Amino acid sequence: MLTMQETIRPSADLRNHYNEISKQCREDNEVVIITVNGRGDTVSLAYEEYKRMKARIELLEMLAEAEDDVKNGRVAPICETFHDLRNLLQED
Repeated sequence: MLTMQETIRPSADLRNHYNEISKQCREDNEVVIITVNGRGDTVSLAYEEYKRMKARIELLEMLAEAEDDVKNGRVAPICETFHDLRNLLQED
């Protein structure tokens, strides 16, 4: 699993050092945690990393849903599944 470097910065740095924070996120692939009054408030990361994380989460949610379907007997024979998929593809 990929562990990303994290940096903690005060909220004033967003206003005063935005370009530096943006570079940290984009080029150095760091996560920047923004604090307000010493407490974590916001997280900044590169847009590409955000898209990758979102895709991973969506995949994990689908896998969890599929696992739940199997546990609860909501399954169909593979030949039925392929038949349904062929029909869906032919509709397009």
